[in-house]
Amino acid sequence: MRKYSGVKFSENHIKSFLASVPKEVKVVAVSKTKPVEDILTVYDTGHKIFGENRVQELTGKFEILPRDIEWHLIGHLQSNKVKHIAHFVHLIHSVDSMKLLVAINHEAVKAKRIIDVLFQVYIAREETKFGLDKQELVEILSSPEIHTLENVRIRGLMGIATFTEDMSQIRSEFGTLKKLFDFCKQNFFGNSDTFSELSMGMSGDYKIAIEEGATIIRVGSLLFGERNYL
Repeated sequence: MRKYSGVKFSENHIKSFLASVPKEVKVVAVSKTKPVEDILTVYDTGHKIFGENRVQELTGKFEILPRDIEWHLIGHLQSNKVKHIAHFVHLIHSVDSMKLLVAINHEAVKAKRIIDVLFQVYIAREETKFGLDKQELVEILSSPEIHTLENVRIRGLMGIATFTEDMSQIRSEFGTLKKLFDFCKQNFFGNSDTFSELSMGMSGDYKIAIEEGATIIRVGSLLFGERNYL
């Protein structure tokens, strides 16, 4: 197991950062790999939205942390793992197939609840295993099957920009995702106000993401501090 050392931010720093984000933008505090005490430091400032990448870590933290936390699953999700989070997850950011959407609906029915989801779209100029392109997304949204899934609610799109210092490239990728969001909104959701969320932007590029239309940003190091693994 890797050990780490790193700077931990004070509550004043955390409050200051959160206050700097426009009120209409939700901040998901990315708490993956973070110990419970660090999460509670952020929680004690009044912030209650946290995101995890892995199902096992998410379920473990759900069991021991305050129950008013709004948990988001932001990492890749396998269909056979949905059952472990279906009873409590607030928003799944990473739906990348009809198979996964069907599995979420199935578990949501069993849990007697409606689960909110985002479609993950591939926008980066680098290889990745996950994310839909425009054609794949349109095919899912055009499928008659999607209208039978009454226990999932499609809230919007999520994307991850290329890991690069070229801010113009990042802006272009976020702009592309916003255009796709607007296209889907106009062509598939009409006057519905449920399709309203655009999750993009992390600690290094969240300001650009907000300028390009993000309604949700996913921030880790700016809230928890950088980690230096040993």
